[in-house]
Amino acid sequence: QVQLVESGGGLVQPGGSLRLSCTASGRTVSFYAMGWFRQAPGKEREFVATIRWSDDNTRYADSVKGRFTISGDNAKNTVYLQMNTLKPEDTAVYYCAAKDSGSRTYYYRPQEYDYWGQGTQVTVSS
Repeated sequence: QVQLVESGGGLVQPGGSLRLSCTASGRTVSFYAMGWFRQAPGKEREFVATIRWSDDNTRYADSVKGRFTISGDNAKNTVYLQMNTLKPEDTAVYYCAAKDSGSRTYYYRPQEYDYWGQGTQVTVSS
Protein backbone atom coordinates (compact mmCIF):
# COMPACT_ATOMS: atom_id res chain seq x y z
CA GLN A 1 0.00 0.00 0.00
CA VAL A 2 1.50 3.29 -1.11
CA GLN A 3 1.66 6.09 1.43
CA LEU A 4 2.85 9.63 0.90
CA VAL A 5 3.86 11.62 3.96
CA GLU A 6 4.52 15.35 3.83
CA SER A 7 6.45 17.43 6.35
CA GLY A 8 7.93 20.89 6.70
CA GLY A 9 4.88 23.12 6.85
CA GLY A 10 4.45 25.88 9.39
CA LEU A 11 4.02 29.57 10.03
CA VAL A 12 6.36 31.98 8.26
CA GLN A 13 6.47 35.73 7.74
CA PRO A 14 5.99 37.25 4.29
CA GLY A 15 9.26 37.11 2.39
CA GLY A 16 10.39 34.05 4.31
CA SER A 17 11.17 30.51 3.15
CA LEU A 18 10.03 26.98 3.87
CA ARG A 19 11.03 23.60 2.53
CA LEU A 20 8.43 20.86 2.22
CA SER A 21 9.35 17.20 1.97
CA CYS A 22 7.36 14.20 0.83
CA THR A 23 8.42 10.58 1.08
CA ALA A 24 6.60 7.61 -0.39
CA SER A 25 6.53 4.23 1.29
CA GLY A 26 5.19 0.90 0.12
CA ARG A 27 6.67 1.36 -3.31
CA THR A 28 9.62 -0.53 -4.84
CA VAL A 29 9.69 1.16 -8.24
CA SER A 30 9.78 4.82 -9.13
CA PHE A 31 6.68 6.79 -9.97
CA TYR A 32 6.32 8.40 -13.37
CA ALA A 33 6.03 11.83 -11.77
CA MET A 34 5.47 13.53 -8.46
CA GLY A 35 3.96 16.89 -7.76
CA TRP A 36 2.73 19.44 -5.28
CA PHE A 37 -0.74 20.93 -5.10
CA ARG A 38 -2.31 23.32 -2.63
CA GLN A 39 -5.76 24.16 -1.40
CA ALA A 40 -6.78 27.35 0.38
CA PRO A 41 -10.02 27.58 2.37
CA GLY A 42 -13.03 27.84 0.09
CA LYS A 43 -10.96 27.22 -3.04
CA GLU A 44 -10.32 24.28 -5.29
CA ARG A 45 -7.12 22.30 -5.13
CA GLU A 46 -4.61 23.86 -7.52
CA PHE A 47 -1.42 22.76 -9.21
CA VAL A 48 1.85 24.11 -7.85
CA ALA A 49 4.71 22.12 -9.37
CA THR A 50 5.61 18.73 -10.80
CA ILE A 51 8.70 16.75 -11.71
CA ARG A 52 8.95 13.87 -14.18
CA TRP A 53 11.55 11.42 -13.01
CA SER A 54 12.73 10.11 -16.39
CA ASP A 55 14.43 13.41 -17.26
CA ASP A 56 13.86 15.61 -14.18
CA ASN A 57 11.61 17.80 -16.29
CA THR A 58 9.82 20.32 -14.06
CA ARG A 59 6.81 22.57 -14.46
CA TYR A 60 5.42 25.31 -12.24
CA ALA A 61 2.25 27.28 -11.85
CA ASP A 62 2.72 30.87 -13.00
CA SER A 63 1.92 32.09 -9.50
CA VAL A 64 5.01 30.38 -8.02
CA LYS A 65 7.45 30.45 -10.93
CA GLY A 66 10.76 31.93 -9.90
CA ARG A 67 9.99 31.53 -6.18
CA PHE A 68 9.42 27.79 -5.72
CA THR A 69 11.68 24.92 -6.74
CA ILE A 70 10.72 21.26 -6.94
CA SER A 71 13.44 18.63 -6.65
CA GLY A 72 13.90 15.17 -5.28
CA ASP A 73 15.48 11.77 -5.26
CA ASN A 74 13.96 9.40 -7.77
CA ALA A 75 15.45 6.28 -6.20
CA LYS A 76 14.01 7.18 -2.82
CA ASN A 77 10.65 8.39 -4.16
CA THR A 78 11.19 11.60 -2.25
CA VAL A 79 10.26 15.03 -3.49
CA TYR A 80 10.91 18.48 -2.05
CA LEU A 81 9.41 21.90 -2.56
CA GLN A 82 11.66 24.83 -1.69
CA MET A 83 9.49 27.89 -1.24
CA ASN A 84 11.14 31.31 -1.17
CA THR A 85 9.79 34.85 -1.02
CA LEU A 86 6.55 33.56 0.41
CA LYS A 87 3.44 35.70 0.18
CA PRO A 88 0.22 35.67 2.22
CA GLU A 89 -1.58 34.29 -0.83
CA ASP A 90 0.61 31.19 -0.63
CA THR A 91 -1.23 30.21 2.56
CA ALA A 92 -2.86 26.82 2.00
CA VAL A 93 -2.68 23.15 2.78
CA TYR A 94 0.02 21.70 0.55
CA TYR A 95 -0.40 18.17 -0.79
CA CYS A 96 2.13 15.82 -2.30
CA ALA A 97 0.92 13.64 -5.18
CA ALA A 98 2.35 10.83 -7.28
CA LYS A 99 1.50 9.44 -10.69
CA ASP A 100 2.04 5.82 -11.70
CA SER A 101 2.48 6.17 -15.43
CA GLY A 102 2.13 8.62 -18.28
CA SER A 103 3.41 9.90 -21.58
CA ARG A 104 3.09 13.70 -21.46
CA THR A 105 5.76 16.02 -20.18
CA TYR A 106 3.68 17.09 -17.24
CA TYR A 107 0.31 16.69 -15.62
CA TYR A 108 -1.38 19.50 -13.72
CA ARG A 109 -4.90 18.29 -12.92
CA PRO A 110 -5.46 16.66 -9.51
CA GLN A 111 -7.51 13.82 -11.04
CA GLU A 112 -4.49 12.78 -13.09
CA TYR A 113 -2.56 11.73 -9.99
CA ASP A 114 -2.94 8.33 -8.35
CA TYR A 115 -1.69 8.83 -4.80
CA TRP A 116 -1.96 11.67 -2.29
CA GLY A 117 -0.50 12.65 1.03
CA GLN A 118 -2.49 13.96 3.94
CA GLY A 119 -1.34 17.54 3.49
CA THR A 120 0.73 20.00 5.49
CA GLN A 121 -0.38 23.50 6.46
CA VAL A 122 1.62 26.50 5.27
CA THR A 123 0.63 29.86 6.73
CA VAL A 124 2.27 33.08 5.58
CA SER A 125 1.46 35.90 7.95
CA SER A 126 3.08 38.68 9.92
